[in-house]
Amino acid sequence: MSTVFALVDCNNFYASCERVFAPSLQGKPIVVLSNNDGCVISRSAEAKAVGVPMGAPAFKCRDLFARRGVTVFSSNYALYGDMSARVMSVLTRMAPRLEVYSIDEAFLDLTGLPGGASDHARHIKETVGRWTGIPVSVGIGPTKTLAKLANRAAKMRPECGGVFDFSALPDPGPLLESVPVAEVWGIGRRHGEKLAKYGVVNARQFRDLPQVFVRRHMTVQGVHTLLELRGFSCIDLEKASPPPRTLMSSRSFGEAVTTLEPLSEAVASYVARAAARLRARRLVAGGIEVYVRTYADASGRPPSSDIAAAAPKSPTAHTATLIALAQAALSGIFRPGQRYKKAGVILTGLERESGRQLSLLDPEPANATRDARLMATLDAINAKWGRDTLRCAAQGASATGQSWAMRQNMRSPRYTTVWAELPVVTAG
Repeated sequence: MSTVFALVDCNNFYASCERVFAPSLQGKPIVVLSNNDGCVISRSAEAKAVGVPMGAPAFKCRDLFARRGVTVFSSNYALYGDMSARVMSVLTRMAPRLEVYSIDEAFLDLTGLPGGASDHARHIKETVGRWTGIPVSVGIGPTKTLAKLANRAAKMRPECGGVFDFSALPDPGPLLESVPVAEVWGIGRRHGEKLAKYGVVNARQFRDLPQVFVRRHMTVQGVHTLLELRGFSCIDLEKASPPPRTLMSSRSFGEAVTTLEPLSEAVASYVARAAARLRARRLVAGGIEVYVRTYADASGRPPSSDIAAAAPKSPTAHTATLIALAQAALSGIFRPGQRYKKAGVILTGLERESGRQLSLLDPEPANATRDARLMATLDAINAKWGRDTLRCAAQGASATGQSWAMRQNMRSPRYTTVWAELPVVTAG
């Protein structure tokens, strides 16, 4: 039996999340901005139609927003993350195998499902929309690469109703010709520019290339993409994502930071967030790097960056231990008089908590079990009552109003993750 893959992709995900809790915005243009309300990172279909460019700086679009009645939101990652989890939870019921590919995309295995893949895909689209309020498009194909292309067609062809089955095409050539080669999953811009020099500008031309040519210029990954475009499945669903090698947490500041205390609070907060993510994945870190970036100074000297590293005695995910290491590293690179615009931390040397490498010379601390229970309690309370309900003193009393806090002047409430911001319904 031939394998059948489906790619389910949430339409304009961030904008769609905002619309779930503001139904009055149905049919109206919506955009979501990046950190510090900088650039447009998500647009509803209506915003695209009125000419809002993707990635455009928000300050350059203010007149356009006002003229076209565009509703603007600051990014609300707590809401988007929770809505993503809800969508993925629904999808796990829709197929025997699933791979979460990104915050708004998942591959499903629809092989052998009764009723046919197309009918089941329409059921998936209807169910996700009804249960979560998020509209999705579904692309179906015999390989993951072709399912990706089918999803692209599902979004670009309104007559498809949001579902497109690549296998139903009598001749896939015209569809492949319409897809720029750089937009094929697994090729990208750099390889696309190289292929263009040989006259290969669309997916059909790439599919018809000799395999030996592709292997010479794009290695085995390119050959896998070539075979997938020909209908031979080479890339299976990942049952579990491999652990990341590093984990980063960083933000640009809402305004310039010039003294060590607020800079130290910001770094401590970033460490706390990274450590929580580390524990959620049951990982530990063998090292930590702290970096800072400055603005250009009054003399015209360009912006600069500094970085420092530290390591615990043994790999850990204990927040306080990592904060102490980060603050010690920060004190070594802080330069009085500089105007800092950004800071961040990178956890390195990640490995599974259950298989971490211990030291022969430095045995595990006697209080390791107590620390693990403390972190589990911290995570449980913050998961129930909202992030930073419990926080380390090094993070400061609150991020709200701090000079380093990210600007979110137009953020919607965190409807699904903070008790104080639950939506209120009144009966007339």
